[in-house]
Amino acid sequence: MIEIKGLRKAYGTKKVLEDVNLTVPDASVFGLVGINGAGKTTLLRLLADVLRPDEGEIRFDGELITGNAKKRKELFFLPDDPYYAAGMTVEKLVSLYKGFYDFDEAVFAHYEKVFSLEKRTPIHNFSKGMKRQTFAAIALACRPKYLLLDEAFDGLDPLARLELKRGIIALEGTTAIIS
Repeated sequence: MIEIKGLRKAYGTKKVLEDVNLTVPDASVFGLVGINGAGKTTLLRLLADVLRPDEGEIRFDGELITGNAKKRKELFFLPDDPYYAAGMTVEKLVSLYKGFYDFDEAVFAHYEKVFSLEKRTPIHNFSKGMKRQTFAAIALACRPKYLLLDEAFDGLDPLARLELKRGIIALEGTTAIIS
């Protein structure tokens, strides 16, 4: 379960999140909806421990996430524009994530086929949608306990969106938060 209590985050004088209190039950799919600038991405980054709150706390299964490497291993954060090194291929990216997660080869192979991913092509040659499909396939194959998706469906065609939705639902025991 994810518990957020009294969360506040500001960038300088601009308050982005103020007194956020939220509980997300285990094995649920939770949507964050709001206008641009509402704080959805900031909240996801705080949940992933990429940012630190100005006030308040975030707990995963009763444990604070801030600085908690053990709990961070249970989550996968897919930002809107994920980073990858120059010349990185799908094959190399998969190898990287295998070092951090109990990677499910069968799940990845399924999405590799569904999304027609080319393992040896540099990712920088992919369209926005193909990049998103690549990272979505990796996220699903990592089978995290907590899946944090920022603008998850941006750039995906209708069939790819449907496949991603099915993949999220198929992750038994995973709590997904999607903006």
